[in-house]
Amino acid sequence: MHAYRTHTCADLNKSNEGETVRLSGWVHRIRDHGGVLFIDLRDHYGMTQVLCDPDSPVFAEMEKVRSEWCIRIDGNVKARDESLVNAKLPTGEIEVFVRDLEILGDAGELPLMVFGDQEYPEETRLKHRYLDLRREQMQQNMIMRSQVVQDLRQRMWDQNFNEFQTPIITASSPEGARDFLVPSRLHPGKFYALPQAPQQFKQLLMVSGFDKYFQIAPCFRDEDPRADRSPTDFYQLDVEMSFVTQQDVFDTVEPVIAGMFEKFGKGRAVNRDWPQISYKDAALWYGSDKPDLRNPIKMQDVSEHFRGSGFAIFAKLLEQDGTQVRAIPAPKGGSRKFCDRMNKFAQQEGLPGMGYIFWRDQGEGMEAAGPLAKNIGPERTEAIRQQLGLEVGDAAFFLGGKPKAFERVAGKARDTIWAETPKSPEDANWAAQFKFAWIVDFPIYEKDEESGAIDFEHNPFSMPQGGMDALNGDPLEVKGWQYDLACNGYELVSGAIRNHQPELMLKAFEIAGYDEAEVKSRFGALYQAFQFGAPPHGGCAMGIDRAVMLLADQDNIREVMLFPMNQRAEDLMMNAPSEPQNEQLRELNLRVIPADS
Repeated sequence: MHAYRTHTCADLNKSNEGETVRLSGWVHRIRDHGGVLFIDLRDHYGMTQVLCDPDSPVFAEMEKVRSEWCIRIDGNVKARDESLVNAKLPTGEIEVFVRDLEILGDAGELPLMVFGDQEYPEETRLKHRYLDLRREQMQQNMIMRSQVVQDLRQRMWDQNFNEFQTPIITASSPEGARDFLVPSRLHPGKFYALPQAPQQFKQLLMVSGFDKYFQIAPCFRDEDPRADRSPTDFYQLDVEMSFVTQQDVFDTVEPVIAGMFEKFGKGRAVNRDWPQISYKDAALWYGSDKPDLRNPIKMQDVSEHFRGSGFAIFAKLLEQDGTQVRAIPAPKGGSRKFCDRMNKFAQQEGLPGMGYIFWRDQGEGMEAAGPLAKNIGPERTEAIRQQLGLEVGDAAFFLGGKPKAFERVAGKARDTIWAETPKSPEDANWAAQFKFAWIVDFPIYEKDEESGAIDFEHNPFSMPQGGMDALNGDPLEVKGWQYDLACNGYELVSGAIRNHQPELMLKAFEIAGYDEAEVKSRFGALYQAFQFGAPPHGGCAMGIDRAVMLLADQDNIREVMLFPMNQRAEDLMMNAPSEPQNEQLRELNLRVIPADS
């Protein structure tokens, strides 16, 4: 007999009745029924009920066993009485009567319980992650993650991609976040960087003549944490291809991502017709470049209805350049109570409030109600209603100013309105789906409002649409062949067709204030490689952690990462970051200067 087990805790069923078996696992739960001990024994694969009574030669030892002890038992498989069968367990038809017991590892007082659904502070869970990971939901999340990675690899191989591993110790990467620096022992005073992404390497692979590359790539960025982003490291499906257009990239990755979401999405619908929405329209309609399209509400520009109107706040605001008034339709939101609640929402977001109009039935016809309606009059309110396609019982909310100042709040208001208003029968299951959309036509440049200087707004390495002719025109009108994939309010994929032409690269950076010497200094490998027959190329990267978070129906990315940092970028389990030893600092020619000095 094997030293530890003849079967896993998920293997046994009624066909094993009468067999002598050996199982190993953790004590999940103990129940004492009048001198008969029932123990749920758990391993990675499942659960088996074992029992022990005074007839067992190890009854006295079994009485000492406690939760999460790791044990090995030998025993006889018995069929359960039909009335005691547990249909929820694959092993629910049987139980094992214990004849022998070995304690493989006892356990002290537990800082958190594995059995049950108790909630524990995140600090406790992360400090004792090895216990937290024993819990059923965490086991399921991590197994799904492993299966997702395997599935992605297979789908990429099936499309004739090659998987290559790029360096982890390298130079700084042009990704826009802070680097993690690594001091060099052999080159005192110089530092390597952990890669923010394999961006430069994968482009160099295309210059090297490899046509299709992918990698499940670790990436390192020193960023402020949030629920959907790790503050230190993450993994992405990294992809690059030669001789491709933007549409070629879309056609390649859409079946990979859609197929993966269909396979692991637990029956939730996945749209296969992914719209392409311009960055400008996404900001106007949704207040976000990662819109949640499960919500059908589209905001609209209604500035013309307020120009010269009796509502002085908006009328005067619209006399300033670059200002707009936008409306957020609220189907079935037409009550003063709901309008007051949304006005309070805006105040909590730091705005003075939100104007609103709601339409109600007055018996003889429809009436527009609310302070705005009284100020702008019936003709303008009716024009707004018709533009927005609203009816009796509906409402509209209004925000004004320079769009970038209020778009974020408008986007949150749109989502809040949809979440809190009644749904039609066809929208009742709106949450049980994944809705994807490509966001395209990102502007490459932006102007600083105070200094007037032009700088990059998005990826500086994207190929400008229109090439050199576009760069010789108004920089603020230049769009890039850059794209993001949004899913349910999250950015899932980001990518671009790359600017592979040296003269275009220099011109693009010159507009943003970078001279040729700085480009060659910071991005010398790419610039040099582009001198020697660089092919047109492009690609993208998908955040694996974020994708699994969506598939596992979790709100926090740490629920699908094995050993994540906390909100302060600390590893409480391994005590990182920690102070280096003096010997280490001397060897690296480093000295730590106290923060308060």
